[in-house]
Amino acid sequence: MTTAIATLDQDRVERSSSSSALRVEVDQVTPAAWPRILDLFADANIYQTFSYGAIRWGAKNLSHLVLKRNDEVVGIAQLRIVQPTSLKFGMAYLRWGPICHRRGSELDAAVLRRMAEALHEEYVVRRRLLLQVIPNAFVGSTRAELFESAFSKFLQEAPGPANTYRTFVLDLSPSLEELRGNLDKKWRNQLTRSEKNGLKVIASRGIEAYQTFCRTYKQMRSRKTFDTSVDVEEFARIQEQLAESQRMRILLCEQGGGPVAGLVASAMGDSAIYLLGATGDDGLNAKGSYLLQWTLIQWLKQDGIRWYDLGGIDPEKNPGVYHFKKGFSGTDVCQLRPFVACNSPLSSVSVKASLTVSRVVRRLKAYNSGRTVQSAT
Repeated sequence: MTTAIATLDQDRVERSSSSSALRVEVDQVTPAAWPRILDLFADANIYQTFSYGAIRWGAKNLSHLVLKRNDEVVGIAQLRIVQPTSLKFGMAYLRWGPICHRRGSELDAAVLRRMAEALHEEYVVRRRLLLQVIPNAFVGSTRAELFESAFSKFLQEAPGPANTYRTFVLDLSPSLEELRGNLDKKWRNQLTRSEKNGLKVIASRGIEAYQTFCRTYKQMRSRKTFDTSVDVEEFARIQEQLAESQRMRILLCEQGGGPVAGLVASAMGDSAIYLLGATGDDGLNAKGSYLLQWTLIQWLKQDGIRWYDLGGIDPEKNPGVYHFKKGFSGTDVCQLRPFVACNSPLSSVSVKASLTVSRVVRRLKAYNSGRTVQSAT
């Protein structure tokens, strides 16, 4: 579906909060300043980087909200704005935010509540958009409880395949000896085998290493049939533009001088996310994926990362990946379902229609992609 994106209101906006100590700034931060601000937070993540937003959605379609206490930034949010016309209707989409947990301190419930209010005031009341917030919080955690309280005036979407993110999260605070001992016995045995296969692991943040990974990934895609919304070339462009401190980590496994497996992960704040993995045709028996994951865990611990999100799991549709990730002995968790708020019937109707069309298009693309891969093999 072709959508004309209306030009966002570029006027500088500053509003006083209900508390005189907090104030809201909208669309005042520069692209150069955003990475430095994001690095102040323990809950920073790749989906809130300017590079991800600009490459994925277009820089002109982004909006940035900053919450300050005096001159200190205490909360931020990067949103995608979709408006089909110059009229005030459409959607504001916040992925894995807002970001409110400053490094070295506890998550402030008052800041989170004020952030929820500010998002509602700006995007629902003022711009008359449907606002969808996908929080970076997992069901059952203290963080999730704080989000649910702060966004209590929002509706929460009914559960469904499109809005359910299930994963394993590994706590990296134990020692390496304990983490290895906690691995599933079969997983640990495969790791031991991989360590005896003469494999060499190369760790990098460079674009050349990422391009090497892409070649291995495409080789795997031509061999296997699976649905994915990931565009590895898009992530390459994101990697090129990311600030040095926020670049994705690439690990390549070589055997006989050539790459046989690779993985890509993002580590920001106190957490890491497993984004991409691939095994080439020559690496099926080398068990390189086990050695890569264990090497990454060591790298993350060395850099003080506390949590490792192993990426989405689906025991029914992808049992092989599920059992591989289960072997880490992490905690099986689900992300909080999105919060939604809308005061405009026109925005609500237009967004629902757009989402319906988008789902149909994605299914057709997945079907055609799967059919092409099958015919190629």
